[in-house]
Amino acid sequence: MHLYIAEKPSLARAIAAALPGPHQKGQGWIRCGQGEDAATVSWCIGHLLEPAEPARYNPVWKKWRAEDLPLFPERWEVTPKDSVRQQLKVLESLIRQADSIVHAGDPDREGQLLVDEVLRYVGTQAPIQRLLINDLTPSAVAKAIRSTRDNREFRRLSHSALARQRADWLYGINLTRFYTLNYQQQGEQGVYSVGRVQTPVLGLVVERDNTIENFEPKPYFRIEGQFRAHEEGVDPKPFNARWLPDEQFQDYLDEENRLMDREVAEQIAASVQDRPGTIVESRFRDRPEAPPLPLSLSALQIEAGRLFRMGAKDVLDTAQNLYERHQLITYPRSDCRYLPEEHFGQRQQVVQAISRVAPALASHCGQADFDRKSAAWNDKQVDAHHAIIPTNRPSPNGKLTQAEENIYGLISRFYLMQFAPDAIHREGRLTVRVADHRFRATETAILEPGWKNLELKLREQRQEPQKAPLPRLEKNEPVHCDAATVSERKTQPPQHFTDATLLSAMTNIARFVSDAELRKTLRETDGLGTEATRAAIIETLFKRDYLFREGRHIRATAKGKTLIEALPESVSKPDRTAVWEATLEGIRRGEDDPRKFLDTLKQEIRDLMNRPQGKASPEPESKGAGQAIHCPKCRAPMVEREGKFGRFHACTRYPDCKGTRPIEDNAPADGTGQKPIPCPHCFSPLVRRKGKKGWFWGCSNFPGCRQTVDDDNGKPALGLRNNT
Repeated sequence: MHLYIAEKPSLARAIAAALPGPHQKGQGWIRCGQGEDAATVSWCIGHLLEPAEPARYNPVWKKWRAEDLPLFPERWEVTPKDSVRQQLKVLESLIRQADSIVHAGDPDREGQLLVDEVLRYVGTQAPIQRLLINDLTPSAVAKAIRSTRDNREFRRLSHSALARQRADWLYGINLTRFYTLNYQQQGEQGVYSVGRVQTPVLGLVVERDNTIENFEPKPYFRIEGQFRAHEEGVDPKPFNARWLPDEQFQDYLDEENRLMDREVAEQIAASVQDRPGTIVESRFRDRPEAPPLPLSLSALQIEAGRLFRMGAKDVLDTAQNLYERHQLITYPRSDCRYLPEEHFGQRQQVVQAISRVAPALASHCGQADFDRKSAAWNDKQVDAHHAIIPTNRPSPNGKLTQAEENIYGLISRFYLMQFAPDAIHREGRLTVRVADHRFRATETAILEPGWKNLELKLREQRQEPQKAPLPRLEKNEPVHCDAATVSERKTQPPQHFTDATLLSAMTNIARFVSDAELRKTLRETDGLGTEATRAAIIETLFKRDYLFREGRHIRATAKGKTLIEALPESVSKPDRTAVWEATLEGIRRGEDDPRKFLDTLKQEIRDLMNRPQGKASPEPESKGAGQAIHCPKCRAPMVEREGKFGRFHACTRYPDCKGTRPIEDNAPADGTGQKPIPCPHCFSPLVRRKGKKGWFWGCSNFPGCRQTVDDDNGKPALGLRNNT
């Protein structure tokens, strides 16, 4: 018997529809064809198996007790999920009868594991092929069936998914129990759930809320000069230019180069008013802008959140419906924004289908230039799945809801942009020097909108008044400053997160990481979570009473803030989990070892549990100080090693990570030899340093932890904390 195992019933029905008839339906299976070519299609219903609970390994582990921690199973087990036990029995019977098997899980990490774990659980000697389906239309499914690959090609993807599953079990089970028990000792109630992705996401929200709550607006000053050409026969059209900060005024600027001193601002304005100047830079150009790439799931969720105020889960559910029920879009849980080059040949059928399904886009479909081939079509950028695009199906399976129309229209617009002309921006820049000061004027305008005609705009978006074009002055031409004015502005706090901005933060997590090397590494990874899990992670935080909604904004509850404030930064910051994703990707490519990954994680969990916890334990045990040293690049534990320049701290992940720290980081810097004082935030030893404003104490884990404490006669003033 030839057996197909799909990830879910809807995919199984699509596969069966593409196979020869007749079709016979049974309980949990569909038989297709007759004789030697007959095939049976069956399915999972999501994960049929789940990691075993702790009590399965050891009955003692059923009760939450600090003395049993950490919980590290010697041999991993999975158990059937009660809700789908019947379908697992169907598959067990079919797998044992099968002469050949086709794995038809979704084309991603979890889809690979989902079917592989069932095959491992049942056991089979039958050869296994892999079927990758991105599009549920009959022709696309039939084409995919003809292009199966050996499932062994995807074993590393399966290893990566299995490592992720086991690591999440180790991290979540152990740290949830550990911190919950710790809080209960302090009189707190309830369960404090900790997860390697959900907790850093909560940390982002808590940090943003605290920043806004503690924000103190400060005045800053903007200097603007009005200039005109100072030569006869030259265009005398006046133009305004803004003062550019200079190094000589560094002491009066904030971190965003804003001038914070009114007196200095007025002195600058007075020194340039009614004074001659010179054009030191003149640049005018027409800049083409290529269309954005088609959408991935995260990009779709961010755009839909911004335009339609849809939650991340709503977007995913709507897209899933368009894919499974209506077959109007390709596989939605994609992290890719590129398309296979062979898809270029289907462009006319797809555009024709868009004009039928979304009549509002018919005029744009009629203007599509099918000779244009944007950068989206690139085989080198496509792996198991490609960008989300419309299919060539010309009608939905029933009436579309408003949400479905919105999502289909958005996906279609980004596809149609690939066949629209580049947008042309007219840009100009004049830089003026007056005395020792520089002023800059800029001009931007859209000369030809091109693909921007397909962009959706927010209705409430304010229309910026159009600037007058700059005079076309050349470098070294003289100008005159007729007037200079100083205007006062106020610094503004950041906005609370919304679904769109929180998803964007999870996707581009590198900007929230302080370590420069780690930030560089993280730009190449997917960020916090995966395309398929981010919406569920945010939803879980709501269900566990860590987050709440205030209008369209997402805020942290008191319970969420309590948890984050008590956790060390290595748990609540995104650094660790983003490094996990990079390592899991390395496992997928065959560059990292899953066993080594889990061994390193176990050591990290031990270290976290060896640290003192809670308000009642302000000082570490003597052995804790040495264990608190963590790698500045990947946050893994460090060990002492001997080098040609003496002893130093080295990362335990060497040679995969080459992070080091000098031994001096673990000792007082003032030479007193006193017992190390732990950082109030992450419990690494504090070291005494001298800055512009005198002595202070900083965390030896810098830049992983940026906690500082004031100096009180050579000792940390722990009652006067400040966090920079």
